[in-house]
Amino acid sequence: MNKKESDTAIVELLNNTLYRGQTSILKNISWKINQGEHWALIGPNGSGKTTLLKIVSGSLWPSSGEVKVLGHKFGKVDLRELRKKIGMVASYLTEQIPAHQKALAAVISGKYSSFGIYQKVLDKDKIKAIQLLKFLRCLHIKGMEFQHISQGEKQKVLIARALIAEPLILILDEPCSALDLKSRKDVLSSVSKICRENNATVIYVTHHFDEIVPEIKNIFMIKKGRNFMHGKAKDILNVSNIKRLMA
Repeated sequence: MNKKESDTAIVELLNNTLYRGQTSILKNISWKINQGEHWALIGPNGSGKTTLLKIVSGSLWPSSGEVKVLGHKFGKVDLRELRKKIGMVASYLTEQIPAHQKALAAVISGKYSSFGIYQKVLDKDKIKAIQLLKFLRCLHIKGMEFQHISQGEKQKVLIARALIAEPLILILDEPCSALDLKSRKDVLSSVSKICRENNATVIYVTHHFDEIVPEIKNIFMIKKGRNFMHGKAKDILNVSNIKRLMA
């Protein structure tokens, strides 16, 4: 399932500004992600990364500016349908998975965008969930309750849960947060594999620069709600720029 490089835009943000009261949370953000690209969104805590993600994922509108995701312009598309094509992995989702739910069932629930399963499970969905756990090298946990698996394994379940719906965009919001060194290495290995072998465009969010795997070749730096710098990782990811970003 190797991706074909193209200039087809997956995400286009033009001069996005967002106010809360009189305070600008984002200011004149422009960002274009083409098909076949993977991006890291990096910046200090409180820089506006989560707010920007909410716009990209269709759960928040900017106060001004244009947004086009997967070729659809906000204001002219059913955002409920658009969100079905965007997978989200974030630490807060671990709290939504029922503690006694088996890992396999948690993955399958992503097909229905729910945290429980209220429909009859189709054999093809069960097979697909098993394939995803195998793809992420954690098939051994399929029969274990979610509460009894490690933090790293929980992150893999969330990733598989997002992938089962075959998203065109996969947002990974600090997936290595609070993981030990071994689990972190394992999750990052899975991220590399997804970038190489899955069709989804990956947006990886972090403030740890050493988490940016080689397959993610594009960087968007954000600071105080503004576009600090963006471009190819090989050109802008250096000690000088990192110090300026985090200062």
